[in-house]
Amino acid sequence: MTDTNSAWGGRFAEATDAFVAEFTASIGFDQRLYRQDIAGSIAHATMLSEVGVLTSDEKDQIIDGLNAVKADIESGTLKWSVALEDIHMNIEKALTDKIGTVGKKLHTGRSRNDQIATDIRLYIRDEIDFLSRELTRLQQGLITLAAAEANTIMPGFTHLQTAQPVSFGHHLLAWNEMLQRDYERLQDCRKRVNISPLGAAALAGTTYPINRERTAELLGFDRASENSLDSVSDRDFGIEFTHTGALIMMHLSRMSEELVLWASAQFNFIELPDRFCTGSSIMPQKKNPDVPELVRGKSGRVFGHLMSLLTLMKSQPLAYNKDNQEDKEPLFDTVDTLAGSLRAFADMVPHIKAKREAMYEAAARGFSTATDLADYLVKKGLPFRDAHEVVGQSVAYGIEQGKDLSEMSLSELQSFSNDITEDVFQVLTLEGSVAARDHLGGTAPEQVIQAAKRAEEKIKERS
Repeated sequence: MTDTNSAWGGRFAEATDAFVAEFTASIGFDQRLYRQDIAGSIAHATMLSEVGVLTSDEKDQIIDGLNAVKADIESGTLKWSVALEDIHMNIEKALTDKIGTVGKKLHTGRSRNDQIATDIRLYIRDEIDFLSRELTRLQQGLITLAAAEANTIMPGFTHLQTAQPVSFGHHLLAWNEMLQRDYERLQDCRKRVNISPLGAAALAGTTYPINRERTAELLGFDRASENSLDSVSDRDFGIEFTHTGALIMMHLSRMSEELVLWASAQFNFIELPDRFCTGSSIMPQKKNPDVPELVRGKSGRVFGHLMSLLTLMKSQPLAYNKDNQEDKEPLFDTVDTLAGSLRAFADMVPHIKAKREAMYEAAARGFSTATDLADYLVKKGLPFRDAHEVVGQSVAYGIEQGKDLSEMSLSELQSFSNDITEDVFQVLTLEGSVAARDHLGGTAPEQVIQAAKRAEEKIKERS
């Protein structure tokens, strides 16, 4: 008999080529699934005992053996073997070495196809819970900072041009809205992740009298999957998770872009903590915003993983194909990238220092209260389009004279419209402009404070 892989070699007449064995093995990366693989095996053994396929003693031996294997893995004493291909066979071999022939009974009524689908779902579920906690920590820091900066005035931009003055706290809460949607998407994604494929076996189910509802219950799944073919070949949940991760990274990248701009000498709006920045090897004055820059760059990794997974699945016939081995590395790197980026931001954001005077001075430039003047004229009875024309002329005059609207005299302003009177200067102040947006979703400081309170209540509802 030819010496081939002990898990499936009976049908083969020659051993696997050494290069092919290494090329097709996944143990180099799927070893991180050991906790989930062992948990699934313990649930499977428990169920097999309950339906009479294993004796109670065999079940106990298997569970004790699996726990011992887990201890070996975590202590670093278990050596992974490429010859055993993957996490499943490495653990099964380690189990059999510990408890003998009984260990070989564990695989009754299942396949590596439903086993890996179960492992990945358990893994992503665990990571969603972890990432949700990190996202919550970032939101809490943002909300606290926003409430503290409710009265800080900065320029709001469109097209990166000064548009209208806003509260810095209001701007921070806009970031929080993005992250709130991300949190909700993670929770919604979790619902479709939390379905058990265990018991679907290779593709058609099994002839043994298994209880799939029981293994689903033991593993904390919401339910068992409905169709065995789909159960082993579905990776929609991984694509959906990566899509959600791509959106999170896109939002962090947008935040990073603004932090990089604001920390520059040209904007000078904020000071980032030194411990989240680095210097230059040649220019001693430099303080580089490396964390936001790197997070901005890392967004491309997750975007690429999403495309990789979509491409992986687009042409696969039912049911399982070896292609699916390629799903793990994109998923694992998505998790690692999200975890690192969220941790960095959650640690950094609460310690951002606003340079309030610089923000205020920037908001006072660029005619940021022009819309307020137009609204003022409309309230005086002028049609909006006519008011728009009047303000446009006054801005053109201000550019020519080097004066902001608030710096013009009453007579200068009245040269553009007789409807302008002394009370216009209440409208043209930055404080007046911001305070006037006193409605739900507006930038008035009191609205920002109330919005921060509502955001904090949403956080509290999660626990």
